[in-house]
Amino acid sequence: MQSQRFAVTTPSVPTGFRSLTDRVPTVSGAEIVASLTPPRQFEQASFDSYRPDPDFPGQAAAVEKLRGFFAPQAGGGGGGFFGRRKSKAPAAKPGIYLDGGFGVGKTHLLAALWHDAPGRKKYFGTFIEYTALVGALGYAAAVAQLTGATLICIDEFELDDPGDTMVMTRLLGELVATGTRIAATSNTPPNALGEGRFAAADFLREIQAMSANFETLRIDGTDYRRRSIEGHAVVSPEERFDARTAEAAAADRDVTVDTFDGLITHLAAVHPSRFIGLLDGVDLIALRDVHELTDQGQALRLVAFIDRVYDAQIPVVTTGTALDEVFGGDMLNGGYRKKYLRAMSRMIALTSMD
Repeated sequence: MQSQRFAVTTPSVPTGFRSLTDRVPTVSGAEIVASLTPPRQFEQASFDSYRPDPDFPGQAAAVEKLRGFFAPQAGGGGGGFFGRRKSKAPAAKPGIYLDGGFGVGKTHLLAALWHDAPGRKKYFGTFIEYTALVGALGYAAAVAQLTGATLICIDEFELDDPGDTMVMTRLLGELVATGTRIAATSNTPPNALGEGRFAAADFLREIQAMSANFETLRIDGTDYRRRSIEGHAVVSPEERFDARTAEAAAADRDVTVDTFDGLITHLAAVHPSRFIGLLDGVDLIALRDVHELTDQGQALRLVAFIDRVYDAQIPVVTTGTALDEVFGGDMLNGGYRKKYLRAMSRMIALTSMD
């Protein structure tokens, strides 16, 4: 029934091309664990390969700070992730939090730290991947799987749900109590996560408790994805769209062709933690008839999808509205503004790729 529903959403898919909407990926807990490594473009990331912008000295300072993250610290002291430390000597906090605008290299630095971390048991994933792991394995089994890791890296620590926040803060607390270090990135300072979305006292209390256990590194700078690319996401005329997909297919590249509406409908039926499964083996994504979105749920699912496409570095070709102009209404003025701006930056980069 599900495949029949999706088949009618892609009338413009030419014969010979595959469709993302034909894919209904399933992801097991073991597969999620195996995927908790830096994305393809950061497989070789290091502190030496990071290029600090000389106009923003905080970038070079962040590199030096992270190089010493696993160095022995004086004044260790006890206490859990959320408990008060009893030692009077200054104690290193168990977590480090890279706060800064999109496109300043936070993910590169996080991946470099992961590569630099001692031991073989260490994990790198997005916030949504860790919550998906808890959902797939159950809370106790997820804790058991992650316990003993030298480092847990959490990219895109942006809270959209108070329930997930409670689970994640509890999970991190248990891991840190056994010696695991935590590193996270976000476009939002830790004490302002969820700002403009949630005001419940319990939620705010969790955020304050968590932020007190991170040392925050502010990384300013300009979006490196837009230093050489200005304007909007590239839009292709129909002839160029057809030629680009045909050329890619002729070169034995795996091309998917979908309508924008077909993709948006399909994303609603796939959990965001499984979006990476939609992209397995894909070399080029082609979307017809892109248009403005007015539903925030659809927009946020698209953001999560674009994040996975960007991690996989898959070029995108489109017709219709420029992809970075799809967030309509007051979306860019609301609590998810930074998520949309990050996605727009990535959309411009993806449609500019060969």
